[in-house]
Amino acid sequence: MIEIKNLTKVFPARKGLLGHDAIKAVANVCFSIPEAGSVSFIGESGSGKTTIGRILAGLETPSSGDIWIQGVNVTKMPQAERRRFLRQVQLIQQDPYQALNPARTIEQALGDPLKVIARERGQDSAWIQTRMHDVLHRVGIEPGSVLNKYPHMLSGGQRQRIVIARALTVDPKVLVADEAVSMIDVSLRLGVLKLLKDLREQFGISLLFITHDVASARYVGQNGQLFVIYKGMVIESGPTDQIIDQPYHPYTQALLSAVPVLKGLENPGPDRFIPLRGDDQELIPDTVCLYQPRCPFAQTKCREERPALQGTEHAHACHFPVVRRVVATVRANEG
Repeated sequence: MIEIKNLTKVFPARKGLLGHDAIKAVANVCFSIPEAGSVSFIGESGSGKTTIGRILAGLETPSSGDIWIQGVNVTKMPQAERRRFLRQVQLIQQDPYQALNPARTIEQALGDPLKVIARERGQDSAWIQTRMHDVLHRVGIEPGSVLNKYPHMLSGGQRQRIVIARALTVDPKVLVADEAVSMIDVSLRLGVLKLLKDLREQFGISLLFITHDVASARYVGQNGQLFVIYKGMVIESGPTDQIIDQPYHPYTQALLSAVPVLKGLENPGPDRFIPLRGDDQELIPDTVCLYQPRCPFAQTKCREERPALQGTEHAHACHFPVVRRVVATVRANEG
């Protein structure tokens, strides 16, 4: 349904700062999101994954590349037409505390986008109320308990559900969930993740899930595709479970290795600890491997030639790929 080809985003250097170069936040990223499908992007902060989501949601303009939605290249459209077309893609913000206007009630927050849709469809205020109740029920909230309240009167989990409900008011085909559970209490995260999973399975809404949490990506992105991104480039991609169980790239292995092991309940993988060394933030030449300054397995070739993304179902960008099992497994009952 959605196909991204060679997506690139370059942010210009800030004026007045000598020695600062333009920043390539996203570099030649390609992926597709099928109908009712799931694609997850994982990586450290600053890797470019949020920029990809913002571009897809129409909040950033790509420097180059193409976005195809239902066979239409939206990057070739006039801006106003492109904005209307990209309404099919809705962003779920990371911070539910800032995503809602504190001076407006939940009814007003949901009603504003519905008024626009109602005008376009020739509907009346009764339709707006019906639609408002419908989207709230979809996200597991009783309308009467929240419509007359302000955001500060709700819990973090309720606010994030309201943010999701607001995204649903325009009948999106794709939800872009950018760290959608990172700002809410741990005890409430599973409920929101299950909601995203249910929206995909029950209503056929596709999902672009952006996270640094591998476990969340595995849960929400079941039977989907996982992309590991580093400094704006995809360095490994493939079926979610396959990437997690059989990672090729040392960076992927380091991310998975950082997941804590439940002592007494899980057995660490045979190659459990792959260190994630500190990033010196230096610019890496285009002719070498991006990850080699931090890679414990780097060899001479890594410092002389940048590896290309190779492979079809399970792709990786590494000169010396070795599968290492780093994820923990449930410990068998010994008693």
